[in-house]
Amino acid sequence: MTRKSRRLWLVVACMIGLGSAAALTLNAFSSNIVFFMAPSQVHAKPPPADRTIRLGGMVVAGSVRREKVKDSPVAIFDVTDGQAAVTVRYEGILPDLFREGQSVVAVGTVNPDGTFRASEVLAKHDETYMPKEVAEELRRSGKWDPRFGKAPDAASWNTMTAADTPKKPATQTPDGN
Repeated sequence: MTRKSRRLWLVVACMIGLGSAAALTLNAFSSNIVFFMAPSQVHAKPPPADRTIRLGGMVVAGSVRREKVKDSPVAIFDVTDGQAAVTVRYEGILPDLFREGQSVVAVGTVNPDGTFRASEVLAKHDETYMPKEVAEELRRSGKWDPRFGKAPDAASWNTMTAADTPKKPATQTPDGN
């Protein structure tokens, strides 16, 4: 075997090793990625039952129910983005700041019946906070424009449309037009 062919085989072996390492790394990352979805997206195209997602929206006022299953607290509540609502079931203690009408992000899976089984519930930490993804979905659905103050409570969303959103007054240009 000549020196040139040995060098070629070494380069080929290194490329195969590097390619295998990259493929294994990408495969590991893809199985750990958790996508954000709004309730309307879950209704439109439910994710596979084994796929972990983050469901974000506002807790519907009057929807929180609490039960006990084998001495473990279970909370059942609805999360909405103003267009659709998803029922969430969470076994465990909810965060202290969890309230109806407030934004929430739940991590878990969608059951075949369309309910969401949460393994973790994240609540806002003060009155001005809203998760970035939830705020983006509210803006996209026309239910909230951040230029006009904080988001409306979830109870008013069923009657609210994008046409009801107040419009920003037109500003005049320096030449008076």
